[in-house]
Parts: sequence; structure tokens; C-alpha cells
Amino acid sequence: MSGSIEASRRDVLKTAASALASVLLASGVAPGIAAAAVQSSFAVSGRFTRSSVAEIARGLAKQPFQPLDTSLPEVLDQLTYDQYRDIRFNTDKSVWANTGLPFQMQMFHRGFYYKDPVEVAIVENGEARHLAYSPEMFTMGPLVPQPVPTEDIGFSGIRLHGPINRPDYFDEVVVFQGASYFRSLGKGQIYGLSARGLAIKTGDPEGEEFPLFRAFWVETPVAGSETCVIHALLDSPSVTGAYRFTVRPGMPTLMDVEAQLFPRVDLEKVGLAPGTSMFFFSSNDRENVDDFRPEVHDSDGLLMVTGRGERLWRPLANPTDLQISAFVDQSPRGFGLIQRDRDFKSYEDLEAGYERRPSLWVEPVGDWGAGAVTLVEIPTNSEIHDNIVVYWAPKDKIPAGSEYFFAYRLAWGNDPAMALGSSTVAATRSGRASIGGPTPVRLFVIDYVFPEGVDRSKIGAPKATVNASKGAVRNVIIHDNPSIGGLRMSFELDPQNETLIELRATLTFETGAPAETWVYRWTA
Repeated sequence: MSGSIEASRRDVLKTAASALASVLLASGVAPGIAAAAVQSSFAVSGRFTRSSVAEIARGLAKQPFQPLDTSLPEVLDQLTYDQYRDIRFNTDKSVWANTGLPFQMQMFHRGFYYKDPVEVAIVENGEARHLAYSPEMFTMGPLVPQPVPTEDIGFSGIRLHGPINRPDYFDEVVVFQGASYFRSLGKGQIYGLSARGLAIKTGDPEGEEFPLFRAFWVETPVAGSETCVIHALLDSPSVTGAYRFTVRPGMPTLMDVEAQLFPRVDLEKVGLAPGTSMFFFSSNDRENVDDFRPEVHDSDGLLMVTGRGERLWRPLANPTDLQISAFVDQSPRGFGLIQRDRDFKSYEDLEAGYERRPSLWVEPVGDWGAGAVTLVEIPTNSEIHDNIVVYWAPKDKIPAGSEYFFAYRLAWGNDPAMALGSSTVAATRSGRASIGGPTPVRLFVIDYVFPEGVDRSKIGAPKATVNASKGAVRNVIIHDNPSIGGLRMSFELDPQNETLIELRATLTFETGAPAETWVYRWTA
């Protein structure tokens, strides 16, 4: 029975590969590449140029979406978490190992949650070389069922290593695995939040669509270079795409991203440059929390710099119900999920090391036009779930059959706000305003710090203003906070039986020195 199933699977793969070869020919890909597509659909051996992935994506978008064949040999199909973790890459088989080049690359095995096949090719001197799976690339621990397959089943992702922390050791600096997810970090940090190639229908009642990176082409780095270039093919029922990542490890680790989308349908609920993180609770969100740790989160706030240059700080929340907030803007200068609190005492978690998690800053290249920085906050009762998403939502739909190009830079590292030159929100805290009383009046306390080198005596006296969409604000006070060398603003909010109130606090100085604008959504 198993032999006939395997024969049928091979027939399906052969038919699909033949159809994809026709797609590649129709898209104008070189005949040598199309002919090889019968063996591997996309990341094949042959001529490769900067436009090759766009040509493939353009041709693929003209065809109906074909779901991936995620079937695996029986020994891999039902791997448990522990069994999958017992499969490790053999570092001696790393791409570019022992070559003296500044990067090395390793691959992830398929199995467990990661069943989608990913193709990989190495590019050098304008030629792509398909990288075939081999079990010799991996060490199989005693928990792994045997025998493992020997045929080319592809991989589930890739990871790039480089000497980011010390010159004599190649640390993991970039991982692409699972749908279009990828993650990175800065020098001295540990992994936390992730980015995605594209977000479609996030938080939509119809259900979210998760595009996939189906193939990668990785350019062989130049000796002595600080960068490595990765090309990726994105595919989903709604859209195809060609991505180019130029990675430069450091503090921060920088990624220049160039993307070209080819929609199969009108893209009306699309998110560009999405980031995904975890927020469980913090000092301003501890109601019903029974945990020895003061705070638990990979990111504590959303930072934005609008097209007008206003800097907004929005503390994150773990809401009771799904929340979607849209910050309408024109030509945004930057946005990102930030881990601002870097004090171990704020977390007291020896294992998780939340104070070492990276922030992710998105800086658009060119004019992104009208749209909104969109924040999705999903309720969670555990820190194992990534419940925060942020992305740029263009105002106008991206029509089917069009070609849409956009570019941006990602910075994985520390909070970029201080480099922006404004006084920033250091902490947000809230609690009951008083004991007793018929109404649940809330007290908010916001601390501000100043960039290094700012002479407080020369910027004049501060003035605090707080506005609320509903309810009533009272007792707005601003005074020095000597413990941090900054300022503390406090105010009381009387909800007056409202269940959702948008708050906005501004800090101004006589000389016009810039300060972040604090925005917050209070819910009952």
C-alpha cells in the first residue's frame, strides 16, 4: 500500500513540476532554468540575475495558486517536539565552512510544525546552484525514527551565521523558517520578536492568510564583506512576490529589504513590513496577574515617527478582546515594536532574559503615500503566544494584475528613539486613583527621560497636556523625577461608565524642544 501511495505522490510532484516549468517559460526565465524545474521547481541550477526571482513571481501570479505538497515520509510525518529537536545540523556541512568567508549558512530539517518544503540555491558569479537535501547534512539523535529519507525532500528554512559577537565564532544572526517569518538580533542580544514578508487579513473575521517563502537564493559573500544578500520567492492564494534582503550584522543588525508584489486578487487588507511580538503584562497592565515577575514581554511599546515628524509612543496591552488600532498617516518616517525597558529587575527572569530581546525598527525607503500604521493586539493567557502585530496598511488597494514595489530598512537592536533626539517615555504605570468611592477612577504615571547631553536649564519649563476621547481627565501634574534625571507626569482618568477611551498626553517646553507624544487606549 505504501509503495502505491509513494508512486502516486511522485506522479503528482512530476505533474506539478511540469506545470511550474511551463510557468517559468511563460515568465521569460532562461530555458536552462525552466528545463531544470522538473527536478526542482524554483531554486534550480542555472543563470541567475537580480531580476530572476521577479520573473518567476510574475509568471507564477498568472497561474492559479497551487498549494504545497507537504507530505513527508512516514518516519518524519508525525515527529514530536522532542524528536524534531533531536535533529541538528552538522556544522561541518555548513555552506562556506572553512573558506575564510565572513558568513556561513545552515538549513533546517522538515518535520513537526515545519512541513512546508523550502528550496535553496547558492548564487556565485551569476550562476545558481541548487542545494539538494541530504541526511548527511544533519546529525540524528536517538529519538529520531529511522531510516530517514535520502531523496531530496527540501528544507524547512535557512539560517545565517556570522561573527557578530566575537571574531572567532559564527553566531546565528538571521533565521527564515515558517511561512514568511524571519528573525534577527543585534550584538549581545537573544532572539525575541519576528518579522514577516507580508501580512494579509490579519485579525480579519474571515481568517488570516499566511504567505510562504517557497524558495531562497543566497549569494556567496565576498571575502572581507560585512553583508550577505538573500533573495526569496513569496507565494500565497492572493499574491506572489520577489524579495531581496541585504543583511549587515552588528548593533543594530541592518536589513535592506526590496520587495515587488504581483497580486492575483485585489489586495485590500494587506500589511507591509509586518512585525510580530509577545506582550503578556507590564507595570501598566497587571490586573488579574499572579506572577512573581514584574513584567513579561518581548516588546513594551509601539514607536512611530509620522510624516510630519511627530514622535508617538503607544504602550502595548494584553486586552480582554481583540483590539485593532490604526494610526492614519502620510509618508511615514518610521515605526516599530520596541523593547524599551532594559533593566533585569523589571523582569527577574533568569531564563527568558527579556531585557536582552531586540527591538525592530522599520524605516521606509521612498514615499509610502497614505495609509495607517496598524496595531493588532490579541488577548493571551500565556507568554508562549505572539499576540502583537504591527504593519503599514496602504490606504488604496493594490489591484490584481498590477506590480507593486516598495523598500524599507529593518534595524534589529536597541531603542532608536534616543538617536532621534527627543525626550522619551521611560515608563508607563497605572492603578487605582483612590481607595473607595463609587467610580473606578484610574491614576496614570508617565516617566520621561532626556537624550544624553541635553541641558535641562536651556529648554525651559515643561508643560503637560492630556486629552481624552471620553470621560474626564483631572489633576494633571508634572514635576522632576531625580531618580532617572527626568520628569514625571501624572493624571487621573474618570471613565464615567465608558468602556473605551483614547488618551493622548503631550509634553512641551518653552524653547520648543521635541518630546514624544504618549498615546494609549484604556478599556474597562
